[in-house]
Amino acid sequence: MARFRFKAVSGDGNVLDGDIVAAGEREAARLLERRGLSVLSLQTAVAGGPVRLSGRLRERRLRERDVILALHELSTLLGSGVALAEAVSAQAKSAHHPRLLTAFESIAGALRRGQAFSQALADADLRLPPYVDTLVRSGEKSGQMGRALQDAVAQMEYDQQVRAEIRQALTYPAVLVSAGFAAVVLMFTFVVPKFAALLNRAEELPWLGWAVLSTGMFAREYWWLVLLAVAVAGGLLWRLLRDPAARARGYERLERLPVIGPWRVESETAAWARILSTLLGNRVPLLEALGLAQAGVRAPGRRARLEDVARNVRAGATLADSLEEQDTLTATGYNLIRVGERSGELPAMLRSLAKLCEDTGRARMKQFLALLEPVAILLIGSVIGVIMIGIILAITSANDIAI
Repeated sequence: MARFRFKAVSGDGNVLDGDIVAAGEREAARLLERRGLSVLSLQTAVAGGPVRLSGRLRERRLRERDVILALHELSTLLGSGVALAEAVSAQAKSAHHPRLLTAFESIAGALRRGQAFSQALADADLRLPPYVDTLVRSGEKSGQMGRALQDAVAQMEYDQQVRAEIRQALTYPAVLVSAGFAAVVLMFTFVVPKFAALLNRAEELPWLGWAVLSTGMFAREYWWLVLLAVAVAGGLLWRLLRDPAARARGYERLERLPVIGPWRVESETAAWARILSTLLGNRVPLLEALGLAQAGVRAPGRRARLEDVARNVRAGATLADSLEEQDTLTATGYNLIRVGERSGELPAMLRSLAKLCEDTGRARMKQFLALLEPVAILLIGSVIGVIMIGIILAITSANDIAI
C-alpha cells in the first residue's frame, strides 16, 4: 500500500487536499471519485499510515439533508432486494460526508458482530428524530426494513420542507424589518445630530422635536452604551430561544394570537397526524405510536391534552372519542378518525387529515404573511415619519423664535 497526496474539488465547490492510502494511483483516484471528489492532482507520498482528509472537509457540518440522502439511498437498496449488511457496506464506501462514512462503517461492523440494525443505528449518533428508531424497530419485526426506512425518510423530508417553507416565507419580512431598523439607526446617528444646535437656540421646543433631537444626541454621544444594550438584549433573546421551557411557553402563547394561532395549531395537527399515520402503517402499536406522535408537539398544553387522550385510549375508549373529549381537533378530524377506526383504515384517514391540515395551514400562513408585510411597512414608516416630523417641528419652532 502507498500513500498519495491529492487535491480535489468536492460537490459543493470546495477545494480539498489531503492524503489517501491505496494500492496504486488508479485505485486512489477511484476511491476519491467514489467520495464525490473531482481529482485535480495526485502525487505519491510516503507509504503506510491511515487515510487523512483535509481539515476543511472534516470540519464541514453534517447537514440534515446529508442524512436524509444517505438513508434514502439505503432504503432504495433494501427495496431492491439487497441484503441489509451488503447495503450498509455499500453506503460505507459511497460519496457522503466523512461522519456518515464513519457511521456506516461502525454500523457494518456491528452487523457483522450480530448486533441489531436498530441498536447499531442508535449507537451511530446521527441525531435522528425519535420516530426513526421506532420505525426501524418495527421494520425489523415485520421484515420490511426497506419500507420502514422509506417512511422514515418521507417524514424527515416533510419536516425539513415545512421548516424550509417557514424560513423562506419569513425572509422578506425579516429583510424589510432589518432595513428599516438600519435606516432608523442611520437617521438617529447622522441626520438628527446635524440639527442638535436647535436645542441651544430655542428655549422651548415642541415635545416631539425635543425628544427626537435629544435621542439622536444621546445615541451619538453614548453609542457604545446603545451597542451594549442591543448586545445584551440579543443575548437574552438567544438564551430564551435556546431554553426548551421558554420556547414551549412561547409556542403556547403563539396559539392564542388571532391569525398566527390557528396556523400554529394546523401545523402541529398536521405533523402529529402524519407521524401517527406513518407509525400505524408500519404496525407500531397504537399506544406506542400515540406516545411518539405527541412527543413532537411543541405546545405544552396541547401535549398534555394528547397525553390524556393516550390514557383514555389505554382505558378502553376510542381514539376519536378521546380526541373529541379533549377538544384537540376539528369536527372534520373527529369524523375522519372515527371512520378510520370503524373501517380499519385509520392510517389512511390520518394521512387525509394531515393533508387537509397542511393545506389549511399553508392558507393561514399566506394570510399571516399578507398581514405581516404591510404591518412591518407601516411600523417602519411610522417611526421614520415621527423622526422627520420631530425635526420639522424643531426647525419651525426655532425659526418662530428667531423671528
